[in-house]
Amino acid sequence: MATATLLTPGSTSTRPGADPSAPVARADQRAYVQGLVVLDTAVVALAVLAAYLARFGDAEPRGSEIPYVLVAPGLVLGWLVSLKAMRCYDDRVIGYGADEYRRVSSASLRLAGTIAILGYVFDLGVSRGFLAISFALGIVGLELARFAARKRLHRARIRGAGWSRRVLVVGDTAHVLELVHTLRREPYAGYHVVGACIPDALLAPVAQRLGDVPVVGSFRGIPEAATAIGADTVAVTASGELTATRLRRLGWQLEGTGVDLVLAPALTDVAGPRIHTRPVAGLPLIHVEAPEFRGARKLVKGFVDRAAAVVALLLLLPLLLVIALAIKLNSRGPVLFRQVRVGQGGREFGVYKFRTMVVNADALLAELAARNETDGLLFKMRDDPRVTRIGRLLRKWSLDELPQLVNVLFGQMSLVGPRPPLPCEVARYDGDVARRLLVKPGMTGLWQVSGRSDLSWEDGIRLDLYYVENWSLAADLTILWKTVGAVLNGRGAY
Repeated sequence: MATATLLTPGSTSTRPGADPSAPVARADQRAYVQGLVVLDTAVVALAVLAAYLARFGDAEPRGSEIPYVLVAPGLVLGWLVSLKAMRCYDDRVIGYGADEYRRVSSASLRLAGTIAILGYVFDLGVSRGFLAISFALGIVGLELARFAARKRLHRARIRGAGWSRRVLVVGDTAHVLELVHTLRREPYAGYHVVGACIPDALLAPVAQRLGDVPVVGSFRGIPEAATAIGADTVAVTASGELTATRLRRLGWQLEGTGVDLVLAPALTDVAGPRIHTRPVAGLPLIHVEAPEFRGARKLVKGFVDRAAAVVALLLLLPLLLVIALAIKLNSRGPVLFRQVRVGQGGREFGVYKFRTMVVNADALLAELAARNETDGLLFKMRDDPRVTRIGRLLRKWSLDELPQLVNVLFGQMSLVGPRPPLPCEVARYDGDVARRLLVKPGMTGLWQVSGRSDLSWEDGIRLDLYYVENWSLAADLTILWKTVGAVLNGRGAY
């Protein structure tokens, strides 16, 4: 078997084997950051202008000694300086995760607080209405603009045309392949693996590639390998040879090179708010908070669910009546379909849906079992002959699930949660999958906003368990927002 090609110390990106796309990636990164600066400037300027017009109209305020022709540009400039000071253009936070949005809001609110304090201390006399409108419009505008820019970047990354971090993965072969698979599962996150370094002892028996990832060196030449392939990030995963001393020296070697060092712990699918780092005797201990399945936040979630269900049922009543009439005219049988599902704690309940299949659909299932198009315990067919004509339309737009608002009102379901399973599915659960039953099932969830029926059983379970372990009210709002896009897209609905 061929041995891996080693990159010798002192190699540069101009030598054979170097990836010429590295300078292009860095140029794309600079262009994206510059675009954010221009976008933020436009948003802030428009917010300040709109606040001035809303507060004073198109004329200079009478009797005011404050020159707003200078105050407005100064506010815009100060706002941009605040965004820069809070590192809102740091390439380590932009493009993925919630930290970018938090920094933008924090920079804006800190500036607002500073101006308020200075105005009170020095009695500057700047209109509070003008400032309030400026910051209200500016914060909302900045967040929406960042969201739009990020979505455009994500689409470009999925196509392989957007700026991404170039990652050199370091570790044992099995852990390298696992990390590569994890990073490629979400290409929009912007971590593009360009090479791998493995232990010296494994170089000889391993070919020049691990899957489609080139092996570019061993642990003895990690900085040189990163330079040679134009990597801007070294991601270290598990390996017995990477001791604390070697990792510390690797950090020293990467200082001043512009290459970031990140560690990928063995613990996965844990959200940031549950993770706290505590330095003890120079050792960064990662403390993982236990999942929260009861308490005040759960009570708030239940109240919000039921209140939202009441409002939604009242607003959607005309639509519900139209759908019911369409089902009745399309095929014989009841309008609603009630099916026994398993909820929180393993308790069974009847879930309500608009009927989308013929009345004897369950009896026909055995004849179609061999045509199942998904793995795991679910049965899915893209062109299921049991689905009625109106049923296909309802499923495409998820309108068949609207009666589940009644289940939410009764406290049997939540607006957001894992998919409610059938009793026959639960009977075949193992210990890990059964953790889905620790929370109420939901009308929507991570599975729906991540591909719906196009997801494999394994991916669906992984997303459900991630939600169970890391749920929060903020995450619920995000999932509800993304559900609108998933429904309008119609992908994976059948």
